[in-house]
Amino acid sequence: MTASDPRAKVAVTGAAGFVGQALVSELRAAGRRYRAIVRAAPGKSDANVHAVGDLAAADDDALARALDGVTTLVHLAGRAHVVKEKDAATAAEAHRLANAVATERLAKAAVRAGVAHFMFLSTIKVHGEASEPGRPFRADDPLKPEDDYARSKRDAEMALTAAAAGTPMACTILRPPLVYGPQVRGNFLALWQAVDRGLPLPLSRIDNRRQLLYVGNLVHALVQLAHQADAAGAWLVADAEALSTPELVRRIAAVLARPARLVPMPGPLLVAAAAFAGRRAMVARVRGSLELDVAPLVERIGPLPFTLDQGLAITARWWRTRTT
Repeated sequence: MTASDPRAKVAVTGAAGFVGQALVSELRAAGRRYRAIVRAAPGKSDANVHAVGDLAAADDDALARALDGVTTLVHLAGRAHVVKEKDAATAAEAHRLANAVATERLAKAAVRAGVAHFMFLSTIKVHGEASEPGRPFRADDPLKPEDDYARSKRDAEMALTAAAAGTPMACTILRPPLVYGPQVRGNFLALWQAVDRGLPLPLSRIDNRRQLLYVGNLVHALVQLAHQADAAGAWLVADAEALSTPELVRRIAAVLARPARLVPMPGPLLVAAAAFAGRRAMVARVRGSLELDVAPLVERIGPLPFTLDQGLAITARWWRTRTT
């Protein structure tokens, strides 16, 4: 049975997370055989759900049971980027364990279990925090991570590649930018809250180009590439449209039927205010450009199905149910 066979079993780590829930829902709707690998068992019994605890600490037998009969493994579990960490050394170690160590152990277990195709969700941040104007990141660009989260993802990619070398297991790595959609959290959720509340945002003078990724487009790419074990290597994935930070605020305001309260603030003053608030890195990301060359992926699987505006509109419908 090959990875492209619809009878093949797909396992998803991090199945209870933001992206994992969306992917499992798609697999279920398509009638695909799947196994949802989670940290803790849900309160309601489900034969498709398999709890293994901490992937970085789970014993080999537990990992073997989780991967028994699996043809394609989609590894989504990990520790996401956190803007404000309480302790840098502790945070670095937490990222290393949850991302690099867990991926290495899972990759070695997958080889032993005879998994044909290992798919890993990395991040565009392995290439750096910002792309040069007019020059999008490409999948073959050097890896230049700038924080502990991105370094742990780079190390995870390297560990996966090393574990699969010389084995029949194919490896596919996806590097997305910020992923948004229903259930989104973090800075993107905070931006929606600010726009919905009509708070003034000192972003009108920012002139940049950034791409995001709607979760439905990410799920589509994962499902399409899961059928293609020969699509080994790294792929960049993002919504087709790049836009400035002020334009993103305007688009969010439009789907929320709110005014976009953008106010001017000189760049140096914005940076100084961010430094005072302990948000220097966050503001640097908001001001910088982040474009991705997704042409190779589109050539491989075709255009992604959702436009940026469609993704924002779907997110807005979720947002309204959350706030009413």
